[in-house]
Amino acid sequence: MPARTTWIVVADEGRARILEIPGRDENLVEIETLSFPSARADAADLRRDAYGRRAGSGTLSASYPTAPAGEDELHREAELFARRLAQWLLENRRAKRFEALKIAAAPRFLGLLRKTLDPQVADSVIEEHDKDLINLDRRALTQRLGSLRPPLPPG
Repeated sequence: MPARTTWIVVADEGRARILEIPGRDENLVEIETLSFPSARADAADLRRDAYGRRAGSGTLSASYPTAPAGEDELHREAELFARRLAQWLLENRRAKRFEALKIAAAPRFLGLLRKTLDPQVADSVIEEHDKDLINLDRRALTQRLGSLRPPLPPG
């Protein structure tokens, strides 16, 4: 009986790397990288962008954004990315590209992702790690997540 296909999602608030565990003693294989650049923008960039979007008559009030960008805006962008990632995972789960899912994500983003996962995907999650490992290379991820090896099939 072949081992089930297990994917690992390594993510933060602006990027997600999807890797597959090919075998018990092999390095992880990167399947896809998803990114959402606006979630990585800093608050100053968002404020400058907000000023640029405002049309006005040149009066002082027209030169200020109506709502401050910053932490709230960054959080909204991260939530949007979590929803997009959750939808992408659902589509791939329905296409039977994976049976089991392991997630290693920055703590805040892990919470956002948990809230947005469809029950079908959430039921396939077999392990979670609240660590930001997005910048590790595949070899380091394989070593770091060595305990994430897929279990042997029964029998």
